[in-house]
Amino acid sequence: MWGTVVNGLAVIAGGMLGKILGKGLPENIRSSVMQAIGLGVLLIGIQMALATENVIIVIISLVVGGILGELFKLQTGLDNLGLYLESKFSKGEKENSFAKAFVTASLVYCVGAMAIMGALESGLTGEHQTLYAKSVLDGVSAIMFSSTLGIGVAFAAIPVVIYQGTITLLASWLQGFMTAAVIAEMKATGGLLIFGIGLNLLQITNIKVGNLLPGILFAAILASIF
Repeated sequence: MWGTVVNGLAVIAGGMLGKILGKGLPENIRSSVMQAIGLGVLLIGIQMALATENVIIVIISLVVGGILGELFKLQTGLDNLGLYLESKFSKGEKENSFAKAFVTASLVYCVGAMAIMGALESGLTGEHQTLYAKSVLDGVSAIMFSSTLGIGVAFAAIPVVIYQGTITLLASWLQGFMTAAVIAEMKATGGLLIFGIGLNLLQITNIKVGNLLPGILFAAILASIF
């Protein structure tokens, strides 16, 4: 679990530092930084999405996952959790900006191959190099996110620790299931979700990415079958 703990602390530290640095940025610079981050997130999403070996699996997974997400209102749940944390810990943020920062950062940090592989490595071997590397990346990106989105980014450490910690604890059971093919399709599906986040950051779309999260699970199931 140590790798996951370090990852969570990196997100918190980066989020707090970014909030401090962002206070001194004029609005026009903050806007330019946000656009740069949005473009960077798009690039990450594209790179991940190209990992697929069967695009049909990705499409079906997103469709079925999106239906379930809508039925269970996952996006609403994430938003409400962000708003709850905002009411408890932040009174100075613009309306809903805390929730947006929390949800956006949580999705970016949890949807990715490094989170899965790093947590598996940590649980199976006791080695944490992958999660240490992810911690550096997440900490740096948290600075950039928080400088424009706000302190809600730091609270993304909560789902990061829960998500990666769960995988670490279940690593021995998941080892046989997480084949290279399964991870590739999960990565590709998650990449499209991150691409959607990038579009949202650029204010091009308003995709309910949270509702599409079950698609990653379906991608794993379909890849393991086919």
